[in-house]
Amino acid sequence: MTHPFAADADEQSVYAGLVDVDGDASQWAFGTGFDDPLAGVDTAVPADVDRGDLAAYCLMLGDDALVLAQRLAEWCSRAPELEEDVALANVSLDLLGQARLLLARAAAADPGAVPPLPPDSPVPAEDALAYFRDAGGFRNVALAEIPNGDFAQSTLRLLLFSVWRLALLERLRGSADPVLAAVAGKGVAEVAYHRDYAARWAVTLAQGTAESRRRILEGVGAVWPHAAELFAVHPVERRMAECGVAAAPDALLADCEPVLEEVLAAADLPRPATAGPAQARGRAGSHTPALSGLLAEMQSLAREHPGGTW
Repeated sequence: MTHPFAADADEQSVYAGLVDVDGDASQWAFGTGFDDPLAGVDTAVPADVDRGDLAAYCLMLGDDALVLAQRLAEWCSRAPELEEDVALANVSLDLLGQARLLLARAAAADPGAVPPLPPDSPVPAEDALAYFRDAGGFRNVALAEIPNGDFAQSTLRLLLFSVWRLALLERLRGSADPVLAAVAGKGVAEVAYHRDYAARWAVTLAQGTAESRRRILEGVGAVWPHAAELFAVHPVERRMAECGVAAAPDALLADCEPVLEEVLAAADLPRPATAGPAQARGRAGSHTPALSGLLAEMQSLAREHPGGTW
């Protein structure tokens, strides 16, 4: 007996858009119903740009996004409400998409940066960078890797990170590297939402109950000590900024401080120092012990089955 909802053989199935067509699985890089942000973009590395520096810079930005995406994914099924569970998962997926594009750009600019795998390995270069580097090979800032803490602490971390990353991406829309400019153009709208989401929750928690305010104040103490590193300049960042590819981190402070001041004032929270003496430690591969634990969980399946296809 034919099921009453079965489609005729010549009728388009509602699931057809999910099926690999003619061996082209590129749609999975961006989900379904989304355009490739690099469509029509000249992906050649500009002739006057050092390929090694470009790869290193893309690793920095890609690792920031990848590591924080993993941290936010830890909230799945653990957020205070279902709506926040979904919201944090979506923020994580946005950052994961940015990470994939940036790690792929790093691999294209300098194939030597990709960890060696067997010649017949099916692992894409960006996955090799994500799953087969040890902690010392990562170039993310410490803010991305510190443990989540409670929801208040995670909210403040997301606020600080998003304000900073949005200022960065807005400047990178004019990058001399067309791929970075395209990734930034897509990312600006995503990160603007991340910033606004975190800002609303920061105000809500600070102006809520005595307990929520206590927690948000503790979050300030846990998160803000990592702020200064965001504006410290690594030599690669300086060189890339000088050739028009990057935005110098120290130039972003003037863009970030007014936004942070506005949110903290609305929340009636103390204004901690954002700038200060700091080194780009994460950019040089020096990390807190928390990163090793995060990577052990994130990379375990890929390392257990390095020849697997997914």
